[in-house]
Amino acid sequence: MARSEDYSDSVEIAVAPAVAFAALSDLAAMGRRSPENTGGEWLANASGPAVGAKFRGTNTQGSANWSTNVRVAIYDPPHCFAFEVTYGIFRISRWEFCVESTREGCRVIEKWKDRRNFYIRRSGDKDGFDRAAYTKTSIRTTLDRLKAELES
Repeated sequence: MARSEDYSDSVEIAVAPAVAFAALSDLAAMGRRSPENTGGEWLANASGPAVGAKFRGTNTQGSANWSTNVRVAIYDPPHCFAFEVTYGIFRISRWEFCVESTREGCRVIEKWKDRRNFYIRRSGDKDGFDRAAYTKTSIRTTLDRLKAELES
């Protein structure tokens, strides 16, 4: 049976919602902000985000490197961008970025849903690595880097 872990965090950024949304939906540039993702490339005929578009993300953690497949699930500029991550045939996670207007600019909310089944979770969390705990820290880092990048 799959266990689900949900987590979200947010940051206020002094830019227009459309500016934040454009940065968030640029998956190839995510490597500038994420402590794990190093970027990637759009697949097939996709050249950017659209519902159903596919992307191969590249990642690194310590000495390990791997890629995942991504399918865009929601693309609603400048409000919501979400994608599903798989590794081979296995569902791994869902990531969602929501952008809300504020008086000073916008609030970006990053949401993560762990969709790994028991066996994938056990394999990925071996040697004391805790994916859920790491991802919570990673989300904070990504949001802080996004804010610094967009406000500079």
